[in-house]
Amino acid sequence: MIRATVLEAAHPQVGAALIDNSTFVTPPWRRLRNTLVSLQRMWGSDEQARQRGAQRLNRLHARMSGPDDRHRPYDAMDPAVRAWVVATLFESTVTMCRLSGQPLEQDVMERLYEEFRGFLAALEGHADHLPASLTDFWRYYDRVVEEELENTEAMRIVLYKLFDHLPAPALLNGLPTLWAAGRALVGPVIGAVTVASLPESFRRRAGLPELPGAPTLMQGAYLAAGLARVLPEGWRRPEAITDLLALSPGSDDPRARTVTALRDAMHRAGALIRLISPLSPEPEPAAADSGPRRGAEEFFAEVLDQTGNGYLDWPDLAAMARELSTRLDLDEPEENRLYDAFAAWWRELQAALDTDGDGRVSAQEYAAAVPSLAGPALIKVAEVLFDVTDKDGNQTIDAEEYRALFRTAFHRDTAATGTTYTRSAFVKDFVSFMTGRRRSSPYDPLLAQA
Repeated sequence: MIRATVLEAAHPQVGAALIDNSTFVTPPWRRLRNTLVSLQRMWGSDEQARQRGAQRLNRLHARMSGPDDRHRPYDAMDPAVRAWVVATLFESTVTMCRLSGQPLEQDVMERLYEEFRGFLAALEGHADHLPASLTDFWRYYDRVVEEELENTEAMRIVLYKLFDHLPAPALLNGLPTLWAAGRALVGPVIGAVTVASLPESFRRRAGLPELPGAPTLMQGAYLAAGLARVLPEGWRRPEAITDLLALSPGSDDPRARTVTALRDAMHRAGALIRLISPLSPEPEPAAADSGPRRGAEEFFAEVLDQTGNGYLDWPDLAAMARELSTRLDLDEPEENRLYDAFAAWWRELQAALDTDGDGRVSAQEYAAAVPSLAGPALIKVAEVLFDVTDKDGNQTIDAEEYRALFRTAFHRDTAATGTTYTRSAFVKDFVSFMTGRRRSSPYDPLLAQA
């Protein structure tokens, strides 16, 4: 997926859309999980789920357009650009199989290519922008690599910056030293392996350095990954891995006890690493709901700045709406209501906080104002979110509806709520979180950089 993402991001239109709209830098684990969920829906056998998935992707892409940093227009609905994204997925799959010692037979490769063309047809209604035959596809692929790909900012971020500040998944929260040590080792290795696997002509034209020994490292890494085929099927399913990474020790999931025991062992390993390495310890994260409210700058960086560009603007709030719509599998009318509510909140924030009139809110503008964000528009966001979560319309959110939104155990105080979540309690909690007043065990993984 990293290799395919690099090839996608090297296309100037895709790269611009990622820089302006994507959250792949700040909450990458959430972004990875959502991508896998979307792909599973699109590749599953349930035709209705495929259609809903395609419609959701089309609505998402329709909201992404504008100029890049060189004033060239980009549009995520451009059929040629979408064809290139599908092409990178197919070509990277073929390359993965080849480098891992399991090259695809020609007939298998042709059937796989037809399935990818079917994926594009589900989005576009046709697959005309991908060649009809596999032979023609390779000519098309080489042409795009030679003529259209660039050394874009988005590509450089994926290759060289993504792992620098990659936050720990929920499974490793509270283990900063161990995570920092692993990140410092694995990040450069993944970057070197990815660069070595890219088409040589593009690598040279983009000026991407190939480290000595990188091809050998790449071959070893892919061959080692290929050994995954001998693992039990349940261990190889991407959703099982992402679920495990998102697992909190406080969850009622049966695996939580094992995770707690592993965390204890990792704490001891982290203490040993601190003794023998020069790594500076990172501060332990505050426990959810247990400490004072976040500082204004901390809340801005962790929650409001979804795209990680140092500013609050519409793409940040659109990312929140997108995350909530995806979690709840909303139909178009409900999704539009939620986006409209977030858009109204953005206009309210812009009017109150954008003191220099540049159309966005900087961290300094936000921190200097230290505003109460609980205006009418934010309350409306909470009201709309309650309505779309309350699927049965009984004016309460039950355990299953709560799980659909948060993907977590139903840990609310049942004595106080009767196993349900009332409108007033929901609005109060959501507004309290979104105004930066306190941490929240359900909302932090949902909207913060977790």
